[in-house]
Amino acid sequence: MGRRNKNKLFEAVEVTGAGAKGKSIAKGPDGKVIFIDNAVPGDVADVQTTKKRRAYYQGTAVNFHELSDKRVEPVCRHFGVCGGCKWQNMGYEHQLAYKQDEVINNLKRLGKIELPEITPILGSKDIYFYRNKMEFSFSDSRWLTQEEIQSGEEITNKNALGFHIPGMWDKILDIEKCHLQEDPSNAIRNFVKEFATENGLAFFNTREQSGLLRTLMIRTSSTGEIMVLVQFFKEDKVKRQLLLDAVAEKFPEITSLQYVINGKGNDTIYDQEVICLKAVTIFLRKWKA
Repeated sequence: MGRRNKNKLFEAVEVTGAGAKGKSIAKGPDGKVIFIDNAVPGDVADVQTTKKRRAYYQGTAVNFHELSDKRVEPVCRHFGVCGGCKWQNMGYEHQLAYKQDEVINNLKRLGKIELPEITPILGSKDIYFYRNKMEFSFSDSRWLTQEEIQSGEEITNKNALGFHIPGMWDKILDIEKCHLQEDPSNAIRNFVKEFATENGLAFFNTREQSGLLRTLMIRTSSTGEIMVLVQFFKEDKVKRQLLLDAVAEKFPEITSLQYVINGKGNDTIYDQEVICLKAVTIFLRKWKA
């Protein structure tokens, strides 16, 4: 006898709250909590469950009957696939309210802490381009969108420089524009990808542990300094210099250009030698000017 399918379809479920890691919250007809990946509080949707536990379900909204008035249009074309941003489809003021509720609930219900009067969360003036460090991964077998798969067209260029698909250690989504780090982060990443592809530098393959280019890290600071670190899987002096020289020439504003050769099975570089090719402090630059 085959294994019984425990997944269920709950129809016209009202989404009532927001939880951690971008999941919204509803209750099924049996009273169990449902954590939903792609909905916003206030939505009414049919939910297909993907996991069943003793106290809750996990699921995905597959059809919307009503859309919440808390919804907004995401600014990023990668939202919903990338996973780097969790609530771009919900207004920022509503995000703050639900985050505050989560903090209070964790302290009072889970921590059993008596709280004084709670003042509202102060929102940030910068809701995009606020991070000072981003790390992007290279892949020679990028994640294909449903549109690409369904098109039936042959995909010849599968190189990617972007983020891991949530829950998939070997799948990288190619990123065209990220709204988390200010420029020139996007320009540097896109240039590195284009230059490497045009010059035949092999992108990393996680499963086969092969290729040359592994990760790209970009740091920006409030003082205007920019640090770029390229992680190579193996040493290839000619190709390494070709890429790094091109980056240095294209972006003279980079104040620290570094690289590391890491042939291990993982991307961590804490035990590796990081080599600095260029280091110019912002103070020296101003003095020369």
